[in-house]
Amino acid sequence: MTDQLNSSYDVVVVGGGAAGLNGALMLARARRSVVVIDAGSPRNAPADGVHGLFAREGVPPAELLARGRDEVRGYGGQVVSGAVTGIVRDGADFAVSLADGRSVRTRRLLVASGLVDELPDIPGLRERWGHDVIHCPYCHGWEVRDRPIGVLGVGPMGIHLALLFRQWSDDVVYFAHANTPPTEEESEQLAARGIRVVSGEIAAVELSDDHITGVRLADGLVVAREILAAPSRMVARAAFLADLGLTPTAHPTGAGEYIPADATGRTEIPGVWAAGNVTDISAQVGNSAAAGAMAGAHINADLVNEETRRAVEAHRALANA
Repeated sequence: MTDQLNSSYDVVVVGGGAAGLNGALMLARARRSVVVIDAGSPRNAPADGVHGLFAREGVPPAELLARGRDEVRGYGGQVVSGAVTGIVRDGADFAVSLADGRSVRTRRLLVASGLVDELPDIPGLRERWGHDVIHCPYCHGWEVRDRPIGVLGVGPMGIHLALLFRQWSDDVVYFAHANTPPTEEESEQLAARGIRVVSGEIAAVELSDDHITGVRLADGLVVAREILAAPSRMVARAAFLADLGLTPTAHPTGAGEYIPADATGRTEIPGVWAAGNVTDISAQVGNSAAAGAMAGAHINADLVNEETRRAVEAHRALANA
């Protein structure tokens, strides 16, 4: 089900995940005209369930989003399928263009388009992403507890991830792969926690019957594993913001790129807010939903301030007439 796109709104929300839908819910309850434009490619689509979310533990991602869309519509908001390709300033408003040629005007923007997980080009890795190739111990750790886990040494977070996953299993192997070797301090930490370090480039992830069975190195050695934790490079979906002068920034951790925003979601571009993984690359579903609610409330307050200023100007003009 998708709604008919109107010509203009108080707020256009780009992205129909937890952040976008909860932001839209707050705005719709504030009696704002709001539409969520959803490209239909949520980051957590491969996952079996959402975890760490109070009162919704284990709910399938698609079910959670369907409930969210219904709730937004229940308060008069709209949800439209489509991919936003560009946004430009048009006077005091914004003009939003979609891939299918449609366009819409809006007074404010909430960008909740999420991020893309970029993985190393290792055969077998992408195919099992979200199943037995995972990235977050808090999202998946309980489900893979006590199983043989391999942690892929890619980027700045590999060793940290290995130490974290040791909380859920005493059989953890750290594959150095293309990363620089662990420092002396890191090697001591890994050894103290009983985490084996395997050097050498990974050639492929071994699969059998749609399950990981091991990791094959370039020299032919196969290390048996059932689960592989792979830190991804997390990059904000934000190409459509380029004409506004809003471009992704390198994350301080080195783990990817994000759109900077303050605690309320306000970006450096007046009238544009951001919430969820597009601005907080480590946010889980609960964090993203909370950020969307915060941004929605502040967008409404910003609109109230604008409307109050205009009302005062009109009131003064009338009084002085």
